[in-house]
This record gives sequence, structure tokens and C-alpha cells, in this order.
Amino acid sequence: MGTERVVLDATPNMAPMLATSMARGAVRKVVGRRPTTLPDREVVLETAQDASRLAAYAHVCGFGVRDRVPATWIHVLAFPLQMVLMSAPDSPFALAGIVHVTNSMTLHRPVTVGERLRLTSSYGPPREHRRGVLIDLIGEAYVGDELVWRGVSAYLARGATLPGMLSEDQPGGVHLPSDAEIDTDSVWRLPANLGRQYSAVSGDLNPIHTSALGGKAFGFPRAIVQGMWTHARVLAALEPRLPDAYRMDVRFTKPILLPSSVRFGARHDGDHWTAVVRPRSGEKAHLVATITRAVSGRSPGPS
Repeated sequence: MGTERVVLDATPNMAPMLATSMARGAVRKVVGRRPTTLPDREVVLETAQDASRLAAYAHVCGFGVRDRVPATWIHVLAFPLQMVLMSAPDSPFALAGIVHVTNSMTLHRPVTVGERLRLTSSYGPPREHRRGVLIDLIGEAYVGDELVWRGVSAYLARGATLPGMLSEDQPGGVHLPSDAEIDTDSVWRLPANLGRQYSAVSGDLNPIHTSALGGKAFGFPRAIVQGMWTHARVLAALEPRLPDAYRMDVRFTKPILLPSSVRFGARHDGDHWTAVVRPRSGEKAHLVATITRAVSGRSPGPS
């Protein structure tokens, strides 16, 4: 059998998918059974971009408002397709039991808000991890037949395993240290409602980000901000100095509690940037990122 292709006619509502997946995960804990393979499926959506929503997203994440869109915005548009895959009845893992650990995205050329996008999302092969299994969600964005963006989000299912796992260091993965020696000379103050602000513009309604009670339900003293907000905020700080085509790799190493203050720093080395976000106390980094020049106008293939 070939790959199943699911074509959506509109962006799906993520709230019911999250609720259904969490309920299914609770049932599986009781019965002790779950699917043992990743479905061979591709989800497709053709969509226009909402300029008003983009402006709100830019405001929350620190971007200037302009016609060109940041790479992280395209991830926001593709994220509901990931949710369709991960919340399906034949998905091995419930959404509540996985952690977003790395993200890689390549913007192959500038994309404007007026361009209509064809978005796709599918699973990559599962990979080994010392704490479980890594699940790659691969997204692509096309304008016509031209690949303009590609992203790979790696999620960790802790304590789990799947048949046929590849090694963690397979080509195409994100190979970043858990910290970086960089002076952090900027302070960002994150308000208590930042998770709700980002949820409103991204559609990520996971309660771990939107309320203290939601955070406590998953073992945190209060809510934590979405990793993709931090990713976007780093990109916003550096984007004016980046080339038209770039690749950004991010490792999420420590959640950021809300409210809090964090420190940001970046270093330019030749043709790439390295950035870090860490607590004001100077402890273990929350996020480490690298940004490199990408080849503009390339054909489909691994990022």
C-alpha cells in the first residue's frame, strides 16, 4: 500500500483534536494497548494567509509588520496538520505524552502574505533517543509547484519504543549542544498571560501554556510559554540581519515558567549565527539556536 493522502478543505479546529487525543491517552494507560507503528499518511491543505492574524502574531512575537512572513509563521500554519496526524486513532502516542525537543526550518526564498500556500505534513522514520523515541513531523509549504519552506519538528515520547527506529544522529536531525557560551546582554520580560496571547494567534491551546492549573496538572508550578514563541522571538531579534533564504535549527532544553524574565544573546560567526536564551540567574539554557544561509529556490528534498 502507498501513502494515504488526506486533503483538508479548511484549517481544522485544534481544540477537539487535543481533547480527544488526551482522552484516548488516558484510556490507553488503563488498557495498556496502543498502535505500534506510525501511519504512512500525508495531510494536505491549500490555504490563503490571513494578514490580520499575521499582524497579531508579529506583535506577540516581536516581529515588525511587513509583507514578507517569518519562517516560524509558516510553521504556525502547518501545525494543525501535525495535530491531525498526532491525534488520529492510529497514532501510537497521545499529545499529552510527548515533548517538543528540536525544530528545524528552512525558508528557501522570501514568502509574502499575499501568496497562497499548499501545506503538507507527514511522519519521518522514528529515531532512537536515550529517553524514548523521537518522532519527526515533516512539513512543507509550496507556492504552486515551488518548495518555499520546509520544517522538521522532533517530539520525544518518553519511555516508549517503536520497531525499526533509526539512530538519533541520522542525517537531517538537529545537532546542537544543550548550551552555548554567549554573552546574554538583552533581558526579555515575559508576562503571566503570554501563553494565552500566543495561543490566541497560533491556535496552540494546550492548557499547559494557558493557565497555572494546566501547568500544575503536568508537574510544573505554573504555566510555561510555548517553545515556538521562544523560537519566534529569537528569530524576530535576528531577522533584520539575515539573508533572504535561511535555515534555523533550535533545541528546546528547559521550559520557561510564566511570568519570568530571561536573557538573550547572539553571536555572528562567519556565515552563521548562534543564539541562546537562558534564565536571568545564568542557569541551564532554555533554548539554543543556529541560523545559517540556505540555498534559494532549491527543489524538494531534505532540509
